[in-house]
Amino acid sequence: MEIPSKYNASSVESKWYDYWMQNKYFHSKPDEREPYTIVIPPPNVTGVLHMGHMLNNTIQDVLIRRARLLGKNACWVPGTDHASIATEAKVVAKLKEQGIDKNDLSREEFLKYAWEWTDEYGGVILEQLKKLGCSCDWDRTKFTMDDEMSEAVIKVFVDLYNKGLIYRGYRMVNWDPEAKTTLSDEEVIHVEQQGSLYYLEYKVEGSDEKLTIATTRPETIFGDTAICINPNDERFTHLKGKKAIVPICGRVIPIIEDDYVDVEFGTGCLKVTPAHDENDKVLGDKHQLEVVDIFNDDASLNSYGMHYEGQDRFVVRKAIVKELKDAGVLVKTETHLNKVGTSERTKAVIEPRLSDQWFLKMEDLAKPAIDAVLKTGEVKLFPKKFENTYRHWMENIRDWNISRQLLWGQQIPAYFYGDGKEDFVVAESLEKAVELAREATSNPSLKAEDLTQDTDALDTWFSSWLWPMSVFDGIRNPENEEIKYYYPTNDLVTGPDILFFWVARMIIAGYEYKDQRPFENVYLTGLVRDKQRRKMSKSLGNSPDALKLIEEYSADGVRVGLLLSSAAGNDLMFDEALCQQGKGFGNKIWNAFQLTNLWEVADIEQPNSSKIALEWYEAKFQKVLIDIEDHFSKYRLSDALMAIYKLIYDDFCGWMLEMVKPAYKQPIDTTTYNKVMSIFEDNLKIVHPFMPFLTEDIWQYIKERSPEEALIVAKWPEAKPINENLISEFDFASDVITGIRNIRKQKNIAFKDAIDFSVVNNEKVANTFDDVIAKLGNLKSFEYVTEAVEGALTYRVKSNEYFIPMEGSIDVEAEIKKLTEELNYTEGFLKSVQKKLSNERFVAGAPEQVVASEKKKEADALAKIETIKASLASLK
Repeated sequence: MEIPSKYNASSVESKWYDYWMQNKYFHSKPDEREPYTIVIPPPNVTGVLHMGHMLNNTIQDVLIRRARLLGKNACWVPGTDHASIATEAKVVAKLKEQGIDKNDLSREEFLKYAWEWTDEYGGVILEQLKKLGCSCDWDRTKFTMDDEMSEAVIKVFVDLYNKGLIYRGYRMVNWDPEAKTTLSDEEVIHVEQQGSLYYLEYKVEGSDEKLTIATTRPETIFGDTAICINPNDERFTHLKGKKAIVPICGRVIPIIEDDYVDVEFGTGCLKVTPAHDENDKVLGDKHQLEVVDIFNDDASLNSYGMHYEGQDRFVVRKAIVKELKDAGVLVKTETHLNKVGTSERTKAVIEPRLSDQWFLKMEDLAKPAIDAVLKTGEVKLFPKKFENTYRHWMENIRDWNISRQLLWGQQIPAYFYGDGKEDFVVAESLEKAVELAREATSNPSLKAEDLTQDTDALDTWFSSWLWPMSVFDGIRNPENEEIKYYYPTNDLVTGPDILFFWVARMIIAGYEYKDQRPFENVYLTGLVRDKQRRKMSKSLGNSPDALKLIEEYSADGVRVGLLLSSAAGNDLMFDEALCQQGKGFGNKIWNAFQLTNLWEVADIEQPNSSKIALEWYEAKFQKVLIDIEDHFSKYRLSDALMAIYKLIYDDFCGWMLEMVKPAYKQPIDTTTYNKVMSIFEDNLKIVHPFMPFLTEDIWQYIKERSPEEALIVAKWPEAKPINENLISEFDFASDVITGIRNIRKQKNIAFKDAIDFSVVNNEKVANTFDDVIAKLGNLKSFEYVTEAVEGALTYRVKSNEYFIPMEGSIDVEAEIKKLTEELNYTEGFLKSVQKKLSNERFVAGAPEQVVASEKKKEADALAKIETIKASLASLK
């Protein structure tokens, strides 16, 4: 095969990806081998490739490709998540562009549009992952809204309901007014914001007395149904049993007593709005207060808001503050730092709201998952530091609000048959629901038309928490061959930001439905940040286009760039220069291959220098292989890559190839050449998980291979005994060679000029690498002596002294001239520094560090002059 002089990444990447796909190397089916399974964290069906996906999926691909090389049956299951809130928002926005209002559509009509949108855009991110080289089993691609996946979700809901773990309750929930749905507590991000604290006066009915109450939300006064004081607060004892009047709306409300009110905080009086604050709701239930909900589902005010009806809550806040001020009700305003709940998806400010919702009891379900991570270690988190975060959340777990007021998602399988909200049955199908409703009502003539299914959909996480089981149909068919073979999976790679949303819940589901962990190891990657440590985001404009990076630096280069900067569990400070470094590493390997390809091979005797060099590299390779295995076992992929990088860049390219390279226009012996290529192949194997395209390309150029011999399914190098002596002896020899090269450079001794060389071997170093030193130093003689050689250039390695006779090695006259010029320049520089230091005004007035810097320059110049004079003396 003709080998191109330059590596063309774009053509190579498409060529080998197609080749891998055609030969089904990514596809897995159960067999006698040990399985190695990863399930992809399903990206949102709305998503496009960003830097977080790039990092996460590169790590997964490294792990899966290495597992193949280790001879395991590697299975990486890809797929996407239907992402209820995000996808519904996209579809609604597209319909709006077409002049269609979601509210004018039936559920079936809206879902038709949603499926059309999903079919058109849903596969974008998976196609982009192929550009990165991801070797997923694409035949297994799943979508959380696939029929069989949805069936599994419904089956689990019904099962948990029948176990008494799912219940319907009228409770205070987190309401996202933009998405118009509830959110679980974990989907609310609390953001510190600078706001205001408004002090308002409420009149006490039947008197001239007024109570001052502080609030951050003056617009909620329309929902006030009581004022609460502490029964032990002597300031307000006389108000017991009295009533107050709410400003503007004039509602008369009771003054109640409860020790919930902190006497020391604020004014000691608390306005109670049970419909819009969780703590107020508790007070309201305890004191049987009226509940007045003042908001519509988009957080505009309803008719209780009087003349503000239909206006947004924040618009009303500004207007009502002015009205209260004009009415003399607003006493004062203070700045106030407040933690505001915002929607993780839409960023809208969350509104506490009372609503009928479905909840899953979590306390008992969570116990096996707590033990698995924190007691038995069946599930391991990497880095271990995340165990504390996991413990805190799991030991304080709250019931999970699993219903969403959305159309896109699995519809809750609850069917109402009566007039009240309590008359319902839960079933996997309408037919079964009819049966159950007939039993409940003792009405055998009840028909399907008499039932109404709950319009809410299930939280998206309620489907993805089953992901490691449902992708293998383990919920619907728990004893099928695939779930028994692939489950539990091995490694999960994800971000710490969904440790609760997803990871913990998958562990909970695994123990509930398989009585097994869903995976053994969880590798939690850091977040991708820019050089200024800012999180990458579209709004900041600091997130590069992932596909353009691949186009510029190659997929291999980007993969290396990401992993070089990604220590386990720590945030990644992304710098495009690292991708350039990755690309440069690829070029280095390609050029090394080009070098070997240029050699003429002949059946001649192997030089001893080559024999020793190859033995040394084999020892070094084996030593690094142990380090690599250790790094992989601890999920330190960045460290594993750096070990490989140094081995190939420095030891293989920088040293070994130089040691075995034949002289100009001379052939290389067959034994050495064959061994070099065997070593090259082992190098390619350990680099392949990180740089799959380049390595497969070189592998296939080395010799003709059948599909069964492709690098992707080759065998990971075997561990062999290590000759530690060779490694330490070479470390010493490399310092000797570096010393020769430095003197040649300093004294302008051309490498083509062979030189004499002698050593006083105080260290008793073995002569194993003498032939290598002679070759790389171009020595015409190498002599062991017992005392220093007069009139020679010299240097030390530890206590060993090395000598290069000047006679015949350097042009003495030229060297004297060069040193004299350097001496004159340095003496002139010294005079200028000393003149400055002799100036008393300068020394007294200049900053201390400036004077110290000048004194250091003086000392350095004096030392340099002494060295130059000594060198000149040795030449004369």
